[in-house]
Amino acid sequence: MPPISPEETPLPPLRPEPARIGALTPLKLPVFRMLWSTWLIANICMWMNDVAAAWMMTTLTTTPIWVALVQSASTLPVFLLGLPSGALADILDRRRWLVATQFWLAGVAIVLCAAVALDVMSAPLLLALTFANGIGLALRWPVFSAIVPELVPRIQLPAALGLNGIAMNASRIIGPLVAGALIASAGTVWVFVLNAVMSVASGFIVLRWRREHTPNPLGREKLISAMRVGVQFVRQSQRMRAVLTRISIFFFHSTALLALLPLLARGLQGGDAGTFTLLLAAMGAGAIVAVLFLPRLRQAYERDQLVLRGTMVQSLATAVMAFAPNVWVAVPAMLFGGAAWITVANSLAVSAQLALPDWVRARGMSMYQMAIMGATAVGAAIWGQVATVSTLQLSLSIAAASGTLLMLMALRYVLDHGTDDDVSPAQVGWSTVPTHKVPDDGRIVINVEYLIDPARAASFHLVMHQTRRTRLSEGAIGWELLHDITQPERYVEQIVDASWTEHLRRFNRATAADLALRERRLAFHMGEDPPVVTRYVVQR
Repeated sequence: MPPISPEETPLPPLRPEPARIGALTPLKLPVFRMLWSTWLIANICMWMNDVAAAWMMTTLTTTPIWVALVQSASTLPVFLLGLPSGALADILDRRRWLVATQFWLAGVAIVLCAAVALDVMSAPLLLALTFANGIGLALRWPVFSAIVPELVPRIQLPAALGLNGIAMNASRIIGPLVAGALIASAGTVWVFVLNAVMSVASGFIVLRWRREHTPNPLGREKLISAMRVGVQFVRQSQRMRAVLTRISIFFFHSTALLALLPLLARGLQGGDAGTFTLLLAAMGAGAIVAVLFLPRLRQAYERDQLVLRGTMVQSLATAVMAFAPNVWVAVPAMLFGGAAWITVANSLAVSAQLALPDWVRARGMSMYQMAIMGATAVGAAIWGQVATVSTLQLSLSIAAASGTLLMLMALRYVLDHGTDDDVSPAQVGWSTVPTHKVPDDGRIVINVEYLIDPARAASFHLVMHQTRRTRLSEGAIGWELLHDITQPERYVEQIVDASWTEHLRRFNRATAADLALRERRLAFHMGEDPPVVTRYVVQR
């Protein structure tokens, strides 16, 4: 009898998923509570810096494109560095990486303080320092996103992400209020001073976390290989492709309102720094209120329905803000805009997290964040340019109309056929590959031979199509299904791995969903013996 392959081993029954729990349950976990507090402080710093930078730019220039580029400079680094940052967060000690990002942000804040205090600040320098601050955000976000699922059970993940949304939007209120008060009373430089102090404090809080980093027994992945596998996973995941399309469309259009908000605030009756702060705080308050109702909304509507309704409300809020004459009209519009923003963002973030196994979580969420920030950076520049050559009102009106139209097209043509598979690591029932020494300087070719009833060939092909996606998403560099011409019942699945080490890594990445898929393949195989597996190394 041929040896049992890790490709083909019987599947143990899966345990039923526990019942849903309360929205605040994750806060009962001490480590999550500590890091959630750090996340709140970090986001307060982020909003303080954004408000101070955006308002300072309006004092340096009144050209709309320069003001809008502050948003682009803040978000573009996440688009450029998101994937390398996510790969490093999956490879390195996540605790140390998170601490390092906090101290980077503190250093940028100190340089901002010095530039303002020495009166050398200019519009290009402000953009450059905002870009440097964005680098810190690009390095921090993927690692924190990857940490959250390891702090809470899977069933608590939607609640934990909802709490993160509360932290983000509470900071949207607290940060601008603190920044606005400091700008009005003491000057912009003190916003950057407080930002530096709070960033350092956050770094020391994270140092208290005694996380045990478990090195990979196969050694540390190479950065380029880790990035390649991360991209392959997202390309092969229907759920992730649909999520990235929807989130890109939403943020490309919704960023028009945030990017041009400083100019809108100045244009309102009696508009000043306090008005700008009030509008941002209203948006944050709307988001916090919406988070409290998200559990009920998720029960009442499917994800895509929530995304469409949220996009429509966001578009309506943008259109109202384009023509709002005073704060009495603008504040309610920003409240509804904030509620729509968190509804769409949270719905899509939960879908992404549930689709990602832990081994690729930081890379997957980094690409999710890249989609957000890339769409935000490009959208801010485009809508700012449209406002420069025309008017603020026309730019926001176009963004509002096209946002809803393109989302409708995405929901119709970029379908999500994915399911909430169990992506927890496969442990019981997943055998190991041979342990003998194999040269690591050549590709590995694996053949798995199946005997299939020709009458069931069409159904077998569908299962193997899904198998192809799974093999490639876990790191295989090639996959083919061969059909024997002389023996119609004989099929050979051929998989190619970059090296023996990468072959072993692929099995370490297996999930419970992979076990279920393997059981479906085995159901088609005829005969008492399992499929025959042979492995070859390509000689150079």
